[in-house]
Amino acid sequence: MGFRVNMTAARSFRDALAGVVLGIVCVCSGTCSAESAANTDLAEHKADAHQFFRKHVTPFIKTYCLECHQNSRPTEAGLSFTPALDTPGHAAFSEKWKKAAARVKAHDMPPEGMEEPTDDERRMFLKWLDQVKYLSPKDPGTFVIRRLTKTEYANTLRDLFGVDPAIADALPDEVSGEGYLNSLSPIQLEQYVSIAEDVLNEVWAADGSPPTQWQQQFLGAAPASKDSDRAAARQAAEPLAKRVYRRPPSDAELDVLVNVFDLGRRDDLSYRAAMRLMVKAMLVSPQFLFITPAEEVDGDAAIVPLDDYQLASRLSYLLWATLPDDELMRLADSESLHQPDVLETQVKRMLEDPRSRALFDGFGAQWLGIGDLRSKTFDPAKFPEMTGPLRAAMYDEARLFFASVVGENQSIASFIDSDYTFLNETLASIYGLEDTVDGPEMRKVQLEDDNRGGVLGMPGVLAATSFPDRTSPVIRGVWVLQQVLGEQVPSAPPDVPELAKQDQQSVASLTLRERTELHRKDPVCANCHRLLDPIGFGLENFDAIGRWRDQDDNGQPIDASGELPDGGRFSNPQELKAMIGGRLDDFSRNLVEKMLAYALCRQLEGYDEIVVDELMHEIAQDGYPMQKLVTAVVTSYPFTHRRTE
Repeated sequence: MGFRVNMTAARSFRDALAGVVLGIVCVCSGTCSAESAANTDLAEHKADAHQFFRKHVTPFIKTYCLECHQNSRPTEAGLSFTPALDTPGHAAFSEKWKKAAARVKAHDMPPEGMEEPTDDERRMFLKWLDQVKYLSPKDPGTFVIRRLTKTEYANTLRDLFGVDPAIADALPDEVSGEGYLNSLSPIQLEQYVSIAEDVLNEVWAADGSPPTQWQQQFLGAAPASKDSDRAAARQAAEPLAKRVYRRPPSDAELDVLVNVFDLGRRDDLSYRAAMRLMVKAMLVSPQFLFITPAEEVDGDAAIVPLDDYQLASRLSYLLWATLPDDELMRLADSESLHQPDVLETQVKRMLEDPRSRALFDGFGAQWLGIGDLRSKTFDPAKFPEMTGPLRAAMYDEARLFFASVVGENQSIASFIDSDYTFLNETLASIYGLEDTVDGPEMRKVQLEDDNRGGVLGMPGVLAATSFPDRTSPVIRGVWVLQQVLGEQVPSAPPDVPELAKQDQQSVASLTLRERTELHRKDPVCANCHRLLDPIGFGLENFDAIGRWRDQDDNGQPIDASGELPDGGRFSNPQELKAMIGGRLDDFSRNLVEKMLAYALCRQLEGYDEIVVDELMHEIAQDGYPMQKLVTAVVTSYPFTHRRTE
């Protein structure tokens, strides 16, 4: 896989730069490699899965699903099982199987009035999710050549030139990770050109003189005669392009850069000014804006390991959200970074570095759903406390707690329950601890209230899962199921009225719990709500911004008790946390899946599920330590390999 940059005879600097920027080649999906026949266990699982599908799943689909979900009868959901009957293990169906299983589990499907499967048949269909993965060939998945996010781009400019990352503030905000898009709009192209000019205006003198350190490290002295300009420019371009591109440039890429230099000289620019133009071309090139491979590979190989330079970039942007440092580049130069023991050592080193905060800002905040907390709307009359400083403290609490679990290599069980957190005076007031914490500085605080501790009792999470004017047991229930336990929750039917649209006069004297129970009398809603509502109401003692309360907004006592479909009972947040902690395997698997998807910048599919099984076995042996989880993801097959097409 390579990048081709075609420079036509440009008449202006702008045309030249545009030619560099637009030299982006699309990434195409390749075919999966064949599963190794030598792996006896996987071969046996595959045979069992085929038999299970033919014997159990195919009759189930034909009996209960095909009447609506087939190619000849498109449905509103847009789901057809016709092709899945022929190729059930195809990666395109991975997410569809999960969603279908969630609907069957919730008794949403088949719809009311249709023939219903027995409970045993429903359990059989859910078991299919544990079988279908074995029908997938060994494959690292779609190869994503992705663009740097706004944060990564800004951090990289900072570390290359020493500029303030705010220089990239004009770019639109983006979310990296699963489902990340690598498109580049014309507006963004214009912005990158403008930002590159701003950077060089800040660090490169108007007379064409580069920073002193650049002249010493990369550019050298200006040539004595114009005849040697081109050779000097090419010699200087190579180490500088290696730093900017995060890998050695190819001869073709150097040719492009020298062509830009030549363009400047033909337009009567000085040697230094033409070099400045060449550096600007680097900063708007796809080799800088995208994380690209360093090597061309054997055309006969369908799947190859990542080269060490791309591995260094993938690792650095995952953990630090910036370009690889000198140590990573030295290891890439020596072609030793891919060695498992070397890679593990680097992960530990990088997690101990303050720059690893980026793992929370990118992954942790996204996982917990608090990335938008600073801009989330709250009713100022009901919650005047939700000021900028309080929102910032809520975010910092989660960030510092995440960092402590990672840095101290604690078990991921600490995310469910812990006896400490991080507070300042502003946030301590939400905990009712304002008399014990003074000042704006965040510091570690021991907790004596067992209802607190862990992410479920954090005000930031509780606020992010509330409405602007009240709590939402449904949103909180969905959050726990999806973000903590990794369960698929079907979306609400489009024609079901919200609580706010109930007859307000008739429900005025009811508690929120009673109103919700009234709402779920609708049989369409009942199946999902019988799982969501108990969990959500188990957190109802926390108001919309995370303060403890014993009465609701109407002065009615809070009832935080509940019973889950498996018969488990609880009466307060502490007991709910204990029940969730009892499902540590589910929580761990969910966290592994989410981090792997974030690291790969795509949804998991097919063979990825087998990889997750392997990672789970690896980290469970040591009690689920957090650093082991990160290391397992970084050393995994799909993280360290790619398709060649």
